[in-house]
Amino acid sequence: MFKFITQRSFFVNLLVAIALLVLIIFAFFFSLGSITKHNESVAVPDITGKKLAEAADLLKQKKFQVAVQDSVYIDSIAPLTVVKQSPEGEDVVKTNRTIYLTVNRATPPLIEMPDLRGFSYKSAQMFLESLGLKSGNISYTPDIARNAVKDQLLNGKTVNPGAKVPMSTAIDLVLGNGLGDTQLAVPSLVGLTVSQAKEYLSGDNIGIGVVLTDGAVADTANAYIVRQNPEPTTLLPSGETVNNRIRAGQMMDIWISAVPPGKDSTTPQPAPDNQ
Repeated sequence: MFKFITQRSFFVNLLVAIALLVLIIFAFFFSLGSITKHNESVAVPDITGKKLAEAADLLKQKKFQVAVQDSVYIDSIAPLTVVKQSPEGEDVVKTNRTIYLTVNRATPPLIEMPDLRGFSYKSAQMFLESLGLKSGNISYTPDIARNAVKDQLLNGKTVNPGAKVPMSTAIDLVLGNGLGDTQLAVPSLVGLTVSQAKEYLSGDNIGIGVVLTDGAVADTANAYIVRQNPEPTTLLPSGETVNNRIRAGQMMDIWISAVPPGKDSTTPQPAPDNQ
C-alpha cells in the first residue's frame, strides 16, 4: 500500500506533500466566500412597531432567522408588538443572521399591592410608579393627618395589601383632609399668653393661624391674646347666644398685645362639649 511512497526519495515526497497542502489551502480560500456568504449582505428591515407575526414574515422573506429574546409590558402599545430588535433596523448584516426581538406582552404581569396607608400622597404616588402601578382618583375623608393615605381603592372597593393587581392599574387614594370629624366647642383664648394658648390647643389638634399685633410687641410668646377668631359664642339677632363649633385640624386667628386685656374683654370659656 505504501510502496508508491517508499520507492520515491524523501525530496520527491516532500514536494508532493507541499503541492497537496497548497492545493488544499487554495481550495479552502476559493470556497471561503461561499461558506461565509461573502458579498451576501443585506440591510435589516425596521420592524419595531409591527405585530410579531407580520415582523417574522418580513424577516423570513429577507432570509433572516427570528428569535423572541425578551418581553416587556407597556400599556400604551398593542399586545405582541415588537418594541425592540437586535440588530437594529437598517444595520447591514449577512443573510441568514438571527434577529432577536423584544415584544410587548399579551397580558400585563401581576403586581403585589403594597400597604400605602399612612404614606404621604407624594410618597404613595412614587411608590406606586416604582412598582409599575399608577395613582388614580383622589378623594378626602375627615382626618387630622392632612394628605396622608387613609385607604386604597380599586373599582370603588378597598384593595388589601398583598392582593395581585395587573401592572399599570390605577389605584384610587383616599386622603385625610386635615380636619377631624368631631366638632368641639370653640375655646376662649383671650387673656392667655401665646405660649399658653398653643399648649392648650395642642390637646385638641387646633392650631394658631394668623397672628396680628395690637401695638408694639417685643416678646410674642409671652404676649397676651386680646381677641380671637372664631369667638367662643355668637349673639343671634333674636338675642340668643350660641356656642360656636370647631374641628380638630382647624386654625384660630388671634390678636396679641404686650398689655393683658381688661376683665370685660374676656369671654367665658364654654363648657367642654365633644358631641
